[in-house]
Amino acid sequence: MSKQILRSGTSIGANVAEAVYGQSKKDFTAKLGVSLKETSETEYWLDLLYQSDYINKLEFESVYADAEEIRKILISSINTSKKSLVKDSK
Repeated sequence: MSKQILRSGTSIGANVAEAVYGQSKKDFTAKLGVSLKETSETEYWLDLLYQSDYINKLEFESVYADAEEIRKILISSINTSKKSLVKDSK
């Protein structure tokens, strides 16, 4: 489980970094979408680590809150980017 959370957790930032240099707004939005999926996967692994007593409640709540904040930022960024795509297509 620890390898899975390391993979998904670090993939979030890697995909955001890749999005910055996306070939288009659509590519940028798609890469942020991948980051959002990796965030969801990370939240899943965190929950599993907590449920299996790998991490305690305090550790879980702290790290999970960070993941939730990242998720909210990504959703907001994706929504803004999608609105921009629609606006640009008019």
